[in-house]
Amino acid sequence: MLPKTGNIRRKPPDRFAREIGEALRSELGTSHKAIKTVMGWTGASERSAKNWLNGTHGPGGWHLILLARQSEAVIATVLRLAQRDQLIPGVRLRALRLLLMRTATEIGDVFVADQHRGPRT
Repeated sequence: MLPKTGNIRRKPPDRFAREIGEALRSELGTSHKAIKTVMGWTGASERSAKNWLNGTHGPGGWHLILLARQSEAVIATVLRLAQRDQLIPGVRLRALRLLLMRTATEIGDVFVADQHRGPRT
């Protein structure tokens, strides 16, 4: 026998789903580009990415690992939820180091390009 229609009760999102959603939104925003970014990072469907960004469902184990690889906000949230807050500064330092290295490379590229142009008149 089939259940009656119209009596579907959805459970409210749990704390994990809400906080991962907040972390993703803080880093990526809420645009369609954010959804595409999450899909690219994880290989998940558009529906899953939307649910994670909205905080209505949380990612499963492997998808969470893939998100944590790419998102400083997600890994910091996981560490905070695991009560391992003391590790968060290390995550931030690593992200800053990568940003500084990319910036130094870009400065070097601009400098080299300027040198190849020769003197300005």
